[in-house]
Amino acid sequence: MLLERIYDEDLAQASYLIGCQANGEALVVDPRRDIQVYLDLAAANGMRITAVTETHIHADYLSGTRELAAATGAQIHVSGEGGPDWQYGFDGARLTDGNTITLGNITVKALHTPGHTPEHLSFLITDGAFSDEPGYLLSGDFVFSGDLGRPDLLDEAAGGTDTRFTGARDLFRSLQEKFLTLPDYIQVHPGHGSGSACGKALGSVPSTTVGYERSFAWWAPFLEAGDEQGFIDALLDGQPDAHAYFARMKRQNRQGPAILGDREPLRETAAADAAALLAADEIGIVDTRHHSLVHLGTAAGALNIPAGGKFASYGAWAVDPEADPRPLLLLAEDQKSAMGMWDALIRVGIDAVAGYVTSLDGLPAALPRTLAPSDLEKAGPALLLDVRNATEYDAGHLPGAGRISAGRVLWETAALPREGEIVSYCQSGVRNSVAASALRRAGFDVVELEGSYAGWSEWAHGQG
Repeated sequence: MLLERIYDEDLAQASYLIGCQANGEALVVDPRRDIQVYLDLAAANGMRITAVTETHIHADYLSGTRELAAATGAQIHVSGEGGPDWQYGFDGARLTDGNTITLGNITVKALHTPGHTPEHLSFLITDGAFSDEPGYLLSGDFVFSGDLGRPDLLDEAAGGTDTRFTGARDLFRSLQEKFLTLPDYIQVHPGHGSGSACGKALGSVPSTTVGYERSFAWWAPFLEAGDEQGFIDALLDGQPDAHAYFARMKRQNRQGPAILGDREPLRETAAADAAALLAADEIGIVDTRHHSLVHLGTAAGALNIPAGGKFASYGAWAVDPEADPRPLLLLAEDQKSAMGMWDALIRVGIDAVAGYVTSLDGLPAALPRTLAPSDLEKAGPALLLDVRNATEYDAGHLPGAGRISAGRVLWETAALPREGEIVSYCQSGVRNSVAASALRRAGFDVVELEGSYAGWSEWAHGQG
């Protein structure tokens, strides 16, 4: 049996390829939308992808299930659990508790494990060439290394009302009836790692075991004592902010993401053509440099989405393709870099990329406004805005600051003043530059606090 983990560091998301080496059939679980990695992996192992499935309707990224099936002819399998409100809107075989997918000697058994979402499935894998007993569990967003999938995202991202309490109770029962009834030796491979907003304390270790979690996970004492209410209270306390784009992912994943098919390589756009498109307001420009360089000068109206480890996440904070469908031009060194950025963006449903530029020279220029901490008091902004997470804000913030996280601020502009300056900050300036550029593009007068909270803290310490 082949079991390969494909991990996206940006979204802290894991997908899996399971293959039978005897007959060459492979199944992909929870694929992302840029599917070449799965095609290459299958080809390298002499396998063909015959089936594709997912553990649940995802909120943090756009699923590649339909994309991969269209490219390979693989059979789609999705959950049929969760009741009528949680059925997928596209064709595919429906899996319910106990149903199986067979790949030669391998049996993949669906376990209904609600809690994170009502329709959630985990997959119990038996390698029949080795044993008649299961050895592996793909747990999706049910059990992570050291944590559990949060049950409150339906409230935060799907418009639910107090569904978190039902979800938490479901999660308690799923642990009791499904997870803790498994042998301790079962290897557990979760759908996310550290950095994901689908839980509050995910570990960085890529896998765990039933026995390890039974013995050492924070939730284990509550299950051992049968303390459901204590479990619910502990689970719901301190969950991180849910990004606003999660609602779009949830809706599109349920309906079925658009199939992109083969994408033509992005072409470099000449400066004169880019300037004309910007002047006609037909495109958006993305400055992919570090904010320290952006602050020295950028293109007028540019979004700052820094290239690197969080490009998809930051892109989903700064771009709402449903509200603003204008295609984007990316600042990139070359075509390869631009294509890598585009791959990241389609994982969060930002598909409309028109091309790339290798320089901002020749484009209308702008200089983002910044403010030194020493000048803050006399500036008298209409709003001092903290765009960090709630836990960071609670640990300390600037006096008088309001808070909307960077991942939500573009969707909560009704809470912002249309007149007067907004002075914004995060911890070090990276997230703030993303959020500030998005707000400027939406018409707000935003000034970035130099050094953000860390810079202000150092300045304030020096004053005292």
